[in-house]
Amino acid sequence: MADRRQVLRFGAVAAAAPALGGAVASPAFAHDRPGGHERRTTLVVGHRGASGYRPEHTLASYELAARMGADYLEPDLVSTKDGVLVCRHEPEIGGTTNVASHPEFADRRRTVVLDGVSVTGWWTQDFTLAELKTLRATERIPGTRQHNTLFDGLFEVPTFQELLDLRKRLVKELNRDLGVFPETKHPTFFRDLGLELETPLVRVLRRNGLDRRGAKVFIQSFEAKNLRTLADQHRVEVPLVFLSSASGTPFNDTRTYADYLTPVGLKELSEYVDGLGPEKGQIIPRKADGTLATPTTLVRDAHQAGLKVIPYTFRAENSFLPAELRVGTDPNAYGKAIDEQVTFLRAGIDGLFTDQADIGVLARSLA
Repeated sequence: MADRRQVLRFGAVAAAAPALGGAVASPAFAHDRPGGHERRTTLVVGHRGASGYRPEHTLASYELAARMGADYLEPDLVSTKDGVLVCRHEPEIGGTTNVASHPEFADRRRTVVLDGVSVTGWWTQDFTLAELKTLRATERIPGTRQHNTLFDGLFEVPTFQELLDLRKRLVKELNRDLGVFPETKHPTFFRDLGLELETPLVRVLRRNGLDRRGAKVFIQSFEAKNLRTLADQHRVEVPLVFLSSASGTPFNDTRTYADYLTPVGLKELSEYVDGLGPEKGQIIPRKADGTLATPTTLVRDAHQAGLKVIPYTFRAENSFLPAELRVGTDPNAYGKAIDEQVTFLRAGIDGLFTDQADIGVLARSLA
């Protein structure tokens, strides 16, 4: 019974999206091809917005992804000192803001053990929202995305509520529904600080009428226990997605990611989650020479367990592409990113996270 409930919930989100005009395909999961052949249509998720073109997790990045045709916008959520959810890739903000140039915050730089690893920098949990709002975002990987540094210092650190406000405005302006795909970042870490993420996340979603069947929202996490808490204690109505890494274990968990992704593990996950967000190499690994190998059985196994599969992260630069799809010798130049995404789409995935939403939309139309 639980499995059927989860599958229906996931399907309701897909069915809620209206068909789109122009070159943007509908985000439903299946359509018919001419001649009666079924065509799978995947979701395009703007990974941290359009982070290939603007500094990640800024309202400018999210808006650009939406205008490029992304079905969902993906914010990573961390907490401020006063318990407000803000959009940052990590709680350490030295690499994504200009905090180092603010002498008034110099004494906030410190070393913190984050999920068992010592990291030195500035931390969102040491700043109130008002203090964070005095900072401005910067490009996280300037060596790879030098163009994005043009926008350094222009954009604030947005709150989750501000992203939802942007979504509401764009839904009206673009005349199409637009989803959000929030990730709880390091939920055990924040819980141990007395700043647990689940309650404020659910509160914000419900305040905005987005924790309901049919709402275009997925909640994702690398920690299965976090998702279990959202399902069992908070009883969220929106689908949950378990993120996985190619190696290791979720923090403070005795089970490895590999164990979770066995047929038995997938069946157990389906009791409380609706989809998987695997690292893309778990679907099509790479050979020793860096070229794509034969696909694994993960997509098939997940579908048999009633789970959808939305892998991460697709990027256009050569340094992120399989060897046979790189063009030239510049690691920061664009390669054959469309070809890579088409290959994965034809492997049966149900969506993809991409830094360049326009490429994802085009690849979907070609798959």
